[in-house]
Amino acid sequence: MTQPPPPPPNQPPQQGGFGPPQGGQPQQPGAFGAPQGPPQPPAPQPGYGAPQPPAQPGYGYPQAPQPAQPPQAPQGPPQAPQQPYGQPGAYGQPVPPPAPPYGQPPNPYAQQPGYGYPPGAVTPPYPQPGQPGGGRKVSTPLIVALASVVAVALVVGGIWYAKSGDGDGNKKDETASSSGGTGGTDDTGGSGGVDGKGQEKVPADTNARLAFTLPVPKVTDTTVVDGSWLTDKAYIKSGVAEINAYDPDKGTKLWTIKLPGPVCTVSEHTTDDGKAAVVFQPKMPPKGRSEGCSQVAAIDLDAGKKLWTKSVDSDGRLLTYGNVTVSANTVAAGGTSGGVAFDLTSGKQLWAPKPSDNCYDAGYAGGEKLVAVLKCGEYGERVLHIQTIDPESGEVISEYKMTQGIEYAAVVSTDPLVVAADAGDSAGDGSEISDFYSVDNKTGKLITRISAPGKQYAARCDAISRIEYCTGVAVGNGRLYVPTEEHDGSKSYSRTNEIVAFDLATGKQTGQRADAGDGYTITPLRMDAGNVIAYKRPPYDKGGQIVSIDGGSFKETKLLENPASGTAREAETTMSPDYSEILYSQGHLYMAGEFADKGSTYGKKYLALAFGTGD
Repeated sequence: MTQPPPPPPNQPPQQGGFGPPQGGQPQQPGAFGAPQGPPQPPAPQPGYGAPQPPAQPGYGYPQAPQPAQPPQAPQGPPQAPQQPYGQPGAYGQPVPPPAPPYGQPPNPYAQQPGYGYPPGAVTPPYPQPGQPGGGRKVSTPLIVALASVVAVALVVGGIWYAKSGDGDGNKKDETASSSGGTGGTDDTGGSGGVDGKGQEKVPADTNARLAFTLPVPKVTDTTVVDGSWLTDKAYIKSGVAEINAYDPDKGTKLWTIKLPGPVCTVSEHTTDDGKAAVVFQPKMPPKGRSEGCSQVAAIDLDAGKKLWTKSVDSDGRLLTYGNVTVSANTVAAGGTSGGVAFDLTSGKQLWAPKPSDNCYDAGYAGGEKLVAVLKCGEYGERVLHIQTIDPESGEVISEYKMTQGIEYAAVVSTDPLVVAADAGDSAGDGSEISDFYSVDNKTGKLITRISAPGKQYAARCDAISRIEYCTGVAVGNGRLYVPTEEHDGSKSYSRTNEIVAFDLATGKQTGQRADAGDGYTITPLRMDAGNVIAYKRPPYDKGGQIVSIDGGSFKETKLLENPASGTAREAETTMSPDYSEILYSQGHLYMAGEFADKGSTYGKKYLALAFGTGD
C-alpha cells in the first residue's frame, strides 16, 4: 500500500538516542533506532547524557484502583515517552507534527485516514441500518438486542465488576510470529516460571553476530511490508506485493509467493501446521493512492504457497479489511464494513456482512479462541461488545459490553481474555491505552479493570484499525506484564525502565519488577510457558539483549547479546521496538520494519536483520 513517505526510519540517530555523545556535549535521548531528520548542526540544548527532570519511577507507581474506583491520574511530572515525529501512525501513515507541550515530543498517532486509504481520503462511514454490517449467525434475541443497543446504552452501558474467574494464563505455544510464538526459559534447572518451563535454552555462548541483513525494497512511495513469521524451517517476511522465506541462518531465499498488489496486513497467529492469512490490494496502485485492502488469502508457510484468495462484493464494490486473524480452522477479517470469515482449508465463506445488521464486527483476535469486537451505535454514543465466538459458526459464546463512549478497543489476549482501551481519551500519549480489562471468557463478566496511565506505562496498541496489534505487553501466569515509561537511572545521566506485573484476578500489582539496568530500556515480547521473553534496548556503547524473566522469581537470564560496535550495532539502531517486528527463538533474533520508503541518501536502511549466537 502506498502512502506518503515519513522521514526515513532506518538511519543512524542525529541527536543521540543510540550513539555516543557528540559535539563535546551530551545528546538528547531518542528512541532506539528512531528516524531523525537530515544532519543538522548541534543544537544548543541538553540531550543524551544531560540531566533530565525527575520522572516517576516505574516500580512503585500508584497501584491500579480497585474495581469500584475510577482510574487514578498519574502523580507528579510523568516522563513523556521518547517518541520521535515521523514514525508511522495508527494506520501506518505519517502525520504532521502537532504543537506538543513544551519539552515533549509530538504524537504520531493523530487522527488520519483509514488503513488502506489514500492521503486526504475520508475513512468510509460506519455502517448504518441498510448497509453492510456484522452479519454473523447469532440468535434472534441477540439480534433484537443489537438492533436496539443505542436506545438501551444508557441503561446497560456501565462496567460490570465480578470477583469470579480463574485468571488462567495457560496458553499453548504457537509458531513464532511478529507478536507471539514459541516460548523461552533459562536452562539452569529453576522453576521455569509459574506455568512451567519453556522451550528456550541458554546458548553455550550468548554473544551474537550479525547473521544476515535484507535490503529495503526499492519503492517510489511509502509501502506497507507488514508481517513476519518464524518456523522451524524458515524466517518469513513480507515484501512489496510478495512474501518471501529465507534460510534462518544464512538468509538465502527459499521461496516466494507473488501477490498482485501490496500487502496490507497479516495474521499474527498461525495454525499448528503453519497456515497463516494475509490481506492485500488487488493490484499495484498509482503513487499516493490505494486500490483498497479487499483480498483475503490463506498461505502455507511450510510449503510456500498461496492456498486460496477470496473477496466480498457488496452492491458492486469490494469490501475492505484492516485486520485479519486465524483461530482453529477459521480465517476472520474485519473492518469498517463489517467482518467476514472463511474456512482456512477450503476457502468456503462462513459468514459475511448482512444489510439488515445495525452493528458490525470491527475486527477479530485469534489464537486459542476467536474474539470479535462488535461496534454498535453512532460515534460518540458507541457501545463495544467484546464477544468470544465460535470460529466455525460465528455464534456468540460470551459477551462483555464496554462502557458507552469508548470508541476503540484492542484485544491483548484471547485466552485469558484481556482487552485494552483508552477510556475517555485519557491516555494522552498516543498509546491508545489507559486501562486493561480482564474478562471471563465463559460468562463475559468483567473480572477486574487495571488502570495503566499512558504516561506511566509504555505498552501500545493500534485499536483504531488492527484489533489485535499491541506491542510491549505480554499475558501469562494469570498476570499482565507491562513496561514502565523511561525515567532517570541510578547513574548520572542514565535512563532506564522496568517490567511490572499485574494480577488479572485482582487488578493489583504483584510486587514483581524486572529492571532493565542503567542505560537499557526493556520491552516484553511474548510468553514462553511461565517465562517472559523481553528485549533490552541498549545504551550508546552496548548491544541489545534478549532475556528470559522467570515468572515466579522474576530472575533475568540473558539469552543473547548483540555486538556493542561496528556494522551490527549500527544496523540494530535502525530498528525500534515500538515500530518493529521482533522475533526470538533458540539463539536467533530477527528485527524487521513494517514500511518501505524512498527515504534519503543518509544512512543504511534494512528490511530485516538477523542475529545469531552460533548454537
